Amino acid sequence: MVQAVTDIAPLADDRLQLQLLIDHVSDHAIYLLDAQGCIRSWNRGCQRVKGYSAEEVMGQHVRLFYAPDERASGTAEHTLGQAEQHGRYAGEGWRVRRSGECFRASEVIEAVRQDGTLLGFVKVTQDVTERYHAQRLLQDAQRAREQLQQFEGVGRLTRGLAHEFNNLLTTIGNALDLISLRPGADARTRELTELAQAAADRGSLLTRQLLAFSADQTLVREPLQVARLFEQELPVLQRACPDNIRLRLEVPFDLPRITTDGVQLHTAVLNLLLNSCEAMPQGGTITISATAEHRLAPDLANPTQRRYVAIAVTDQGNGMPPDVAERASEPFFTTKEVGKGSGLGLSQVFGFVSQCDGFVDVQTAPGRGTTVRLLLPALEEVAHV
Repeated sequence: MVQAVTDIAPLADDRLQLQLLIDHVSDHAIYLLDAQGCIRSWNRGCQRVKGYSAEEVMGQHVRLFYAPDERASGTAEHTLGQAEQHGRYAGEGWRVRRSGECFRASEVIEAVRQDGTLLGFVKVTQDVTERYHAQRLLQDAQRAREQLQQFEGVGRLTRGLAHEFNNLLTTIGNALDLISLRPGADARTRELTELAQAAADRGSLLTRQLLAFSADQTLVREPLQVARLFEQELPVLQRACPDNIRLRLEVPFDLPRITTDGVQLHTAVLNLLLNSCEAMPQGGTITISATAEHRLAPDLANPTQRRYVAIAVTDQGNGMPPDVAERASEPFFTTKEVGKGSGLGLSQVFGFVSQCDGFVDVQTAPGRGTTVRLLLPALEEVAHV
C-alpha cells in the first residue's frame, strides 16, 4: 500500500523551492548583486567559501573579496561590466576569504534584466584551489619530461663526440709533453708548445662539460644537508662575485637531506651565480634559497608525487625573453660575445640535475630578473624504532 502524501503545501511555491535549493548548496557560493555590484542575498555556500556571514556582507560591494591591488585596479567593476555588456562573464582568479587567506576561484556572473533594464547580477563562485595546484603540478611534470626527452637524444650524440674528442686530446697532450721534454728547443718552440698545451687543456675542460651535459659524468653521491653545505660554501661563492654584488643565503636547516655529489652541486650553483652576475653589471643582490615541496615526478607513465628540495638562484637582472629562455639549456647556445663563453654552463647544470633524477625550472621575464630552480629528490629517511 502506497502512503499518500499528506502535505506538500510548504513546497508548492516556486520561489520558496528555489530559495531552499540555493540555500542548501554548500560547495558553491551563490549570491545576488544589485546593478551597482552590492550584495543583496547570501547562501550557505557563500559562508563556507568566503568565510563571511550574511550580516557581515549584506549591502557591501563585491570588491570586498578581491585583493588590494585588484581593488585599486577596478577588477571587480571590470568583470561586472563584461557581464553587463555580454550577458555573462566566466573566469578564474585569486580571491580573499574573511581570514585573509587567498584561494583560487572559478566564477560565473550572469546579468539579470527585465524588459531590457539591468536589475543586477547572479554570481556563482567555486573554490578550485586544489584543482588549480594539481594542474600546475601536472604542467610542471610535463615540462620536465619534455626537457628529459630533449636531453636524451642530444645527450647520446654529445656523449659519443665527447669521448672521441677526449681520445684525440689525450694523444695531442702526450705529444706536446714529449716535445716540451726534448732538449735544445728554442724559446719560440717552447712558446708555441705552451699555447698548444693551453688549448688542449681548454679542450679537455669542454669535454668534461659535454659529459656533464650528457649525464655521463661519474657522480660521488652522498647524503647532504643543504643548509650546512651552502653555509660552508658561502665565502667561496661570495668571492666569485664582483664587489658590487651582494650574496644573500636563505636556506633553512630543517630541510630534508638530498643524495648527490657535493662538488658537482657547488659547480652547478657557481655556474648559475656567474650567469646572474653577468646579468647585473650595475650590481645588486643575488639570493640563494631552498625550500622543500612535493611535485609530480617527470615520468608521465607513472605520475606519482615525490618530495624535492628546490635550490633557487634569483637575480635582479634584465631577465630573458621567452624565445631565449626556451633555448637557454641548449648546448653551445649563448647570448654572449664570441670568446666570452662556451654556451655549456647552463647545459651542464641541466645535465647534472637530470643525472640526479631531478629537473630544472627557469622563471624569467624581461625586466623581472631570473630564477633558476634545481629540484633534487629528497632523501627518504627511514625511521628507526
